[in-house]
Amino acid sequence: MFKRKFRLALAGLLSLSLLTLAGCGSTTTPTPTTTTTPAPVAKVLKVGSDIAYAPFEYMDEKQNPTGFDIDLINALGADMGYTKVAIETSAFDGLIAALQAGKYDAVISAMTITPERATNVQFSDKYFKSTQYIAMKKGSNFKSLADLKDKKIGVQLNTTGQFAVEKLGMPTKKYDTTPDALNDLLNGGVDAVVADAPVVLWFQAQNPSAQIESVDGNTGEEFYGIAMKLGDKELGAKMNASLKKLIDSGKYNEIYKKWFKKDAPKF
Repeated sequence: MFKRKFRLALAGLLSLSLLTLAGCGSTTTPTPTTTTTPAPVAKVLKVGSDIAYAPFEYMDEKQNPTGFDIDLINALGADMGYTKVAIETSAFDGLIAALQAGKYDAVISAMTITPERATNVQFSDKYFKSTQYIAMKKGSNFKSLADLKDKKIGVQLNTTGQFAVEKLGMPTKKYDTTPDALNDLLNGGVDAVVADAPVVLWFQAQNPSAQIESVDGNTGEEFYGIAMKLGDKELGAKMNASLKKLIDSGKYNEIYKKWFKKDAPKF
């Protein structure tokens, strides 16, 4: 009788053990889930520029954009929180149309603020003061635009140099870039070139043996602005706030002094 009870108890224990093991076997340990943090989305400021207008924008020996405008827009982009400023070169004459078509967020290209342009784009606050110079071969003795009457005058297409000369009723020979016009002056293709003062002076400095001289064309002061699409008030406000910040902090003057070897004028 005792043996029978022992066997029954042992059988019960074995059955209970099997049930317990079966229960353990049916329980799966959850696999830990890992959360992947998505990579931050690059915030890119797309900028158009005619990169053939030293010292404002030109290609260095490695074919990278450089110049005053390039340094300025990179500093502005960083201050506005962009992770990258993507600068693309395009002919000056087509920059506004490309901006309007949405190819660029902004255009920086030594572009003078004019009432006519302001009907097609929104300009930032002014960031550079310039004027028109007359470049000529030494000995030409031109003193003003009036002295260019009946002369062959080179200008860059769709620039304020062209506008200033044609406003006086004088025809112009138009070039895609100001360096093209200045090089043709060296070759005798034109008698004079009318262009922004800093560009003329830079060309003279880079070509000291070229026998080129220049004078102020007395066309009045001009101010450059960064062009943006009409109605893009958010970008316009950010651009102006960052520009003011760079001026107030001295960063703007640092960039100006790098390229023009003197402090920036007040305007």
